Parts: sequence; structure tokens; C-alpha cells
Amino acid sequence: MLTTPEIHDEGVLETAVRHARSRQVVLPRLAELAAPDSIESRLQEALGGVSMNAASPLNLYRIHWFNDHDGGLRETPAWLELPPALTGVAARIVVVLGDAFPMIAAHKVLAAYACLATRLVSGRFDPGTDRAVWPSTGNYCRGGIAISRILGCRGVAVLPEMMSRERFAWLEQWALHPDEDIVRTTGSESNVKEIYDACDELSRDPSNVVLNQFNEFANYLCHRAISGPALGLLFEAVAGPADRLQAFIAGTGSAGTMAAGDYLKQHYGAANVATEPLECPTMLANGYGEHGIQGIGDKHIPLIHNVMNMDYVVGISDTGPDLLNVLFNTDAGRRYLVRRTGSDEGLIRALGHVGLSGIANIQSAIKLARYHDLDERAVLLCVATDGAAMYASELEQAIERSFRGRFDTEEAAEVFGRCLAGCEPAHVMELTSRGRERIFNLGYYTWVEQRGVSVDDFNLRRQPEFWHGVAGQLEAWDDLIGMFNARVAA
Repeated sequence: MLTTPEIHDEGVLETAVRHARSRQVVLPRLAELAAPDSIESRLQEALGGVSMNAASPLNLYRIHWFNDHDGGLRETPAWLELPPALTGVAARIVVVLGDAFPMIAAHKVLAAYACLATRLVSGRFDPGTDRAVWPSTGNYCRGGIAISRILGCRGVAVLPEMMSRERFAWLEQWALHPDEDIVRTTGSESNVKEIYDACDELSRDPSNVVLNQFNEFANYLCHRAISGPALGLLFEAVAGPADRLQAFIAGTGSAGTMAAGDYLKQHYGAANVATEPLECPTMLANGYGEHGIQGIGDKHIPLIHNVMNMDYVVGISDTGPDLLNVLFNTDAGRRYLVRRTGSDEGLIRALGHVGLSGIANIQSAIKLARYHDLDERAVLLCVATDGAAMYASELEQAIERSFRGRFDTEEAAEVFGRCLAGCEPAHVMELTSRGRERIFNLGYYTWVEQRGVSVDDFNLRRQPEFWHGVAGQLEAWDDLIGMFNARVAA
């Protein structure tokens, strides 16, 4: 289940080394992505001449939280703080922006890099002959295709057919063979099993290597070791002397990003909060259904989700992010927000850096703040995986569906009152030990009965020591990356 950081096949490793040498690929260590100021100055200087959108090996060194949106280096991750006049709560809601990551403008490229890099340096992936298969509901597979393109290997994106048009347009430009390497599965965001079924079919060909973000522990490792410290640094930069990090809020998705919450809980005492679509309440109610909050897959519990360290689950209806996407990203909506809240116009325009799942996390933060009547010393840190640019078509559909094609001041006021001022603390589940156990047990049906994980391995994940052990592999993986780079340079 958990891959050890050691060489598994020397022959495959040597082939990968030769391939990387031919592509002039040097792999960044995970520790360098956690602290990009440690990256060699010559590489940092060379990055100045490379577009963030280029399929350049140098852009591997931008797969971290410290980019600004123009390709420069920041002292903290990019972020927004939402004023009380907008949120209606006293607590400080700080949103970290994932759209400053390179190539895909979403932080999922970090997980894709970690999952493939750890396979490369341990001799478990031959980039000359293997195809990397990336099961996803959108951003992870885009990250995988970007990493595959840089390495010069075939990448296959597997995602539901009902995801946004912008995702498919991006994939069609980046996939080496779009007609073959973009696999559309039945359904929408909720249909993760259908993605697994497609991957099982592809796996019949041994050259297809599935990098399943839902059970690849490199996904957990990179977010605990890279995202966690980056977000901790952001908290320290924005916090006043009496402020406390009350909670970390993220959509469950593959649960990789939730690992950052494990770090923040360990070092700052923050509560771990998972946002879940109310239309598909897997954790809230052992439920099922369809929803439209792209960026959150469901109907199962990911193997890499440290459920026993969770504190809250908050249910958000997909109507809220849909409507707020319209409010935040139309002229009529922005004009109304500036006038209604007195907020700076630049801040309101910057809400365009927040996509649908990020909006859902903002609503979760508002609900949690009202649930506990949090004061202005409480900092709620939430994640915007991507930005509104990935959902322009969804915005158009929402205007047509909800407002008959017209969105002006009256409609903007309706959305503000319904989704921000009226964001009441319903569907907030505070987890007890019994509640965590119930959610943990849900994973049995996917991973033991359907995916063949042994009961013993499945149960190991109950213990904190297991997850500390995953995080403790960082140095060993970085040693293998260093050895790989040395062989490439030889």
C-alpha cells in the first residue's frame, strides 16, 4: 500500500535517467518546493525568461506556493483577506490562491509532480514506454498532463464528460495525442467510481501506469510537507499578536490538500474542516447524489484521507458557489459588492482568483464562524484550488439557468442576501470519535472490497503514527531525487 523510498527496478531507473538527460530535465527536491528561496540562484535567474505557461523543465521549479501571478517569487503564498462587510462575520477569513501555480493555474500540479517524480526516481516508471494515466475530476489530470509533457512521455487524462469546457479546451492543447489521451467518463463531479472503472480497463495494458491521486501517498506527503509549512508561514505573516489559527478549510477532493491541515493542526492547533457538497453528503449522512462543485469528488472516502484527524464536516449546496461565481465575476455583481460593502474595487476584482471549490470553502468558513460566534482574533484559512477562469462557461450557464439570461443589480442583491448574508450555520457537523470512526469505516467498501487493499493495511491508517511515518519519508525521497539528478548530469 505505502511505497517505500527505495529503488525497485534498476533497469527501469537507468532508462528513466537516460530519458531525462535527453530532455534536460532536472527534478526539484520536495524540500526545495517547500522553501523555494533555497533553489539555486542560477535556476531562479533562468526562470525569469520562462513563461509560467510554458512546457519547460524549468517550470518544475515553480511548482510551489510562493509564485506571484506574473511569475516572480513572493515571501508568502498569494492570498486574499475577505472583509467582514463582505462575509458578515468578525472572524478573519484568509483565502490562499492556487491559481498562481504554473502551467495549469491550480495547485493540483504539485500533487501530480510528487506522484510521478517518486515513481521516476524509484524505478517504477519508464517515461520512454509507459503512459501515465491521471484519474481526476479536472485539475489533477491537467497537472499530470503538464508534467508528462515536460518529461516527454504520454499522459492520459481520465475525467467526467460533464466537467467545464475550459478544462477540456486546456487538455486538447496540452495532450500529446488529444484524440487518444483524453478519456471522458460518464457523469459529473460525483462519478468517481466510473473514473476508476475506466482506469481498470486501461490497466489491462501493462504500459499504462495509473497514478491514482486518491490512493497515492505521495499526494499526502507533498501537501503535508510543502503546502502545510507554506500556509503556516502565511498565517504567521498575516496574524496579529493575539490572533489564533482557528481552522484550516479545504474541499475533500482526493484529500491530498487536507494533509496540509494535519501539519497546521500539529504546529498551530488549527481544526481540520472538510467542505462537502450538500447534494452528495457522503461524510455528513452516508449519502449520495450529483453536484456541481467542480474540484470535489465524492461517493467514497479516499485512501489517503486521514479521517481520524478531522474535526468538522460542513455541507455546502452547489447553488451557492454557482451564484457567487456570477456575483464575483460580472460587472453588475462587482459594482453591487463595491457599493453594498464599501470594499476596495481591487479586492472585489481579485475574487476572480477564486474558483467554485474555493467559493464553497469561503462559505464553509462563514458557517463555521457563525456556528462558534468567532471573534476578530480567529483566523480561518481556506484554499482556492483554482480561479474563475476555469469556469467561464459555468458562469454563463448559471445566468441562463437561474436568472433567465439577465443579471443586474436586483439579481446581485438577491445572491448577496442568499449566499453571503444568509449563509447560516446549517449542516455543520462537529466530529466526535464515533463520528470519525463512522466516516473511516465508509472507506472499507471502496478500498478493501473493491480495490483489494488488505484489511490490515486499511486499519493501519487509524493510527497517527502511520501518517507521521508518511511525512517522515521526505528526506529519503529527496535523497533519491538527488541521486537521480546526479546520474542525469553524469
